[in-house]
Amino acid sequence: MGELEDAVMTRVWKWNRPMTVREVLEDLQQERSIAYTTVMTVLDNLHQKGWVRREAEGRAYRYEAVSTRAAYAAALMNDAWSQSDNPTAALIAFFGMMSEEQRQALGDAIRIVRGPETPAPGPGAVPDGGER
Repeated sequence: MGELEDAVMTRVWKWNRPMTVREVLEDLQQERSIAYTTVMTVLDNLHQKGWVRREAEGRAYRYEAVSTRAAYAAALMNDAWSQSDNPTAALIAFFGMMSEEQRQALGDAIRIVRGPETPAPGPGAVPDGGER
């Protein structure tokens, strides 16, 4: 997403309800000078990209997010990781950039994905699930 698309989607995700171009425009105008047609074009582009759905309301549309901001972030991370020629090195570098709080969130996420029945690998475990 471009910078303006992100600014528009931030509002769509934050408000979490169908909204008109006019509502988005009025909120954006608190930060910058922007034209109605620009916001309309951005929302139309986001619709064509599949990030928002729209429903006709009179002569206008109401737009709402197709998925969450978390799903968008996950798609970006997955796309970047899948393009790496060395996914393990990319993950190691990514984990190295994380704050302690982010590492804790990662640990929580792994526990959630594994579920209560799957124990964490013990010392000496290798990536394929076997032991050394």
